[in-house]
Amino acid sequence: MKIVVSVGGSVLARALSPEKFRNYAAALKDISKKNVVFIVTGGGKAARDYIGVARDLGADEATCDLIGIELTRLNARLLIAALGDDAYYEPPRDYKEAKNASLTGKIVVMGGVTPGQTTDAVSAVLAEYIGAELLINATSTDGVYTSDPKKNRDAKKFDSMTPHQLIEIVMKTEMVAGANSPVDLLAAKIIERSNIKTIVLNGEDPQSIVEAVSGKHKGTVIGK
Repeated sequence: MKIVVSVGGSVLARALSPEKFRNYAAALKDISKKNVVFIVTGGGKAARDYIGVARDLGADEATCDLIGIELTRLNARLLIAALGDDAYYEPPRDYKEAKNASLTGKIVVMGGVTPGQTTDAVSAVLAEYIGAELLINATSTDGVYTSDPKKNRDAKKFDSMTPHQLIEIVMKTEMVAGANSPVDLLAAKIIERSNIKTIVLNGEDPQSIVEAVSGKHKGTVIGK
């Protein structure tokens, strides 16, 4: 099975702990024994800090995006280092490179690709491009809710939902500045058009990803 895992920077590199990267590497090695695995890493706090400084210095938004992309690739390189010989040696810079890299039989780890796309969107497009059977979005929340659970105690969690329902939730939360959307709108649209089975889960413990691949998880399943 071909699997794409999107790992948020806030999960993987919140405190930039070597142990977190080692734990993720161990989990991904486990998954890769029976699957073709692609990882897309986010930028996290470091990316937001750099982008904040760039904005203060007058940089345009496309330049800020490019800075964020470089930070996602730094996180990708750290994960590659943790994976050692099990990983393709370089973060691919586009989807075609990623697909070609997978032909080596190695775990492929990449960051962002182009301005205007979050790593959520990158992982969804990558899943579509390589024909993945499963997309896992490892975030700091344990699934998709009717609204931001950090701001609304009455928010209800979905065990499963359709891609159209996901789009409705994302559009509603993205209208509020600073809202915690489960994925971005472009990613949700890609998931809908390709009908990619997607699981949104809490990625703090990388073993949750291993469990999701085997069909056991506490996240939200998105599919028709």
